[in-house]
Amino acid sequence: MNKIIRLSFIIALLVFASQYAQAQCRVTNTAFKSGEKITYDLYYKYGIINAKAGRGTLTTTSTNLAGKSAFKTRLLANTSGVVGNMYTVNDTLTGYVDTDMVPLLFTKETFEGSDYATEKQSYSYNNGTVNVRAIRYWKGKLSFDEVVTTNKCSYDYVSVINYARNLDFSNMKPGDNTPIQFLSGKTIVNMYIRYMGTKKVKVNNGKTYDAVQLSLMIIDKAFADQEEAMSVALTNDLNRLPLVIEIGLKMGSMRVVLKDYEGIRHPID
Repeated sequence: MNKIIRLSFIIALLVFASQYAQAQCRVTNTAFKSGEKITYDLYYKYGIINAKAGRGTLTTTSTNLAGKSAFKTRLLANTSGVVGNMYTVNDTLTGYVDTDMVPLLFTKETFEGSDYATEKQSYSYNNGTVNVRAIRYWKGKLSFDEVVTTNKCSYDYVSVINYARNLDFSNMKPGDNTPIQFLSGKTIVNMYIRYMGTKKVKVNNGKTYDAVQLSLMIIDKAFADQEEAMSVALTNDLNRLPLVIEIGLKMGSMRVVLKDYEGIRHPID
């Protein structure tokens, strides 16, 4: 009987540890729902070049992944016209999170210039740890296939946007940081979501919105130098719609500006 009790106790501990790994990632989603679609104009900047470059979309739908109810969020960015002829960008980033915003899967297909790469990050939660299988192919050749292990919740390029949209900024002051872990390829880096305050932002539907300004800062191993990985302006309302996203590329940078939206969770005045 004592062996059965001990075994039951060990199993209970393992289950609790596994649940704890996921619990620290859990966030109540109040910002978006399935069916949301946001359309963007893209602008490319490199040196003296600063021109409209194409269109992008950010869509969220409900799906089922490995038996779990999940949100699938896909970011498409495609250059066209003069900029597209000069420097092609055709990127597809797809992130899956469960209904508690826990990251499950991330895939990335990038065509930038003459470079082509695909990535996949699969998340599993076991015995108090987060295991992420990270795979990258570069121009059709395997670059790496490794399992990254951590005891903290880690985010990718898409799930971090969903997470940021559900943060509470009401008591934050400009410069306040929310620390998170971010997975870039096979490398876990420390990151801050830095609250930069609010401002008015005019976008390409002709309207001006009150916006929350965020800067996603990567911190190096020495926790001294900082590098901005992405900046995001969100509507300062319950939707937290991404209005403007700025992302660094291998050559230059991309600015994503809202053009239109549909299927949002909360009405906007």
